[in-house]
Order: sequence, then structure tokens, then C-alpha cells
Amino acid sequence: MTNTYDIDRTDMDLEFFEPAEAAALMRCSEGWLRDGAAAGRFPHACWGKGKIVFTSEHIAEIARLNEILPASPPSTAAHGANPTSARLIGTRAHNRLVS
Repeated sequence: MTNTYDIDRTDMDLEFFEPAEAAALMRCSEGWLRDGAAAGRFPHACWGKGKIVFTSEHIAEIARLNEILPASPPSTAAHGANPTSARLIGTRAHNRLVS
């Protein structure tokens, strides 16, 4: 008796990248990717005894997770007229807005 399985072709199109390869592709540091994966912030896979591997889908998800979208349309008010319209740069500034 022969078993036949329906395999979704998209499952077979995944590419696998070691952290150095993924970092080069994303133009970021390997350490940043490794730290994010180890802290559970980034999706990844582990082979064997904890070898971190990223798929092409993981890399796309990491890009989406780190995307910063505008909260609202830009204000037409004069610069400094409204404290919420001030341009804030960086993680700490983003955290102040979220808190």
C-alpha cells in the first residue's frame, strides 16, 4: 500500500539562513538577531543543540515587528504648538508615547 500526501507547495519554498546570513540580508548585526531570538522577541527555529536558524518567513516577520507606522496623519499646527506633535526619535521616545 502506498501512502500519498498532499503537500502544500508553499511549505517547500522556505529558505533557511544562519544568523550571519540573515543579518547580512537584513543589514543588521548578527548579535542583534541572536539577542532578539534568545530573548523571545524574534521568531526562529532551533536545530540540534540550540543552533538558531531563521526561515525566510521569520525574516519577513522580524521586519514587520520592527516596522514603525505613523500613529496619525501629520499635524498642520506650527512646530512646538502642540507637545504631541513633536517629532520623537528612538526607542525611549517611542516607549514614552506607548506608556
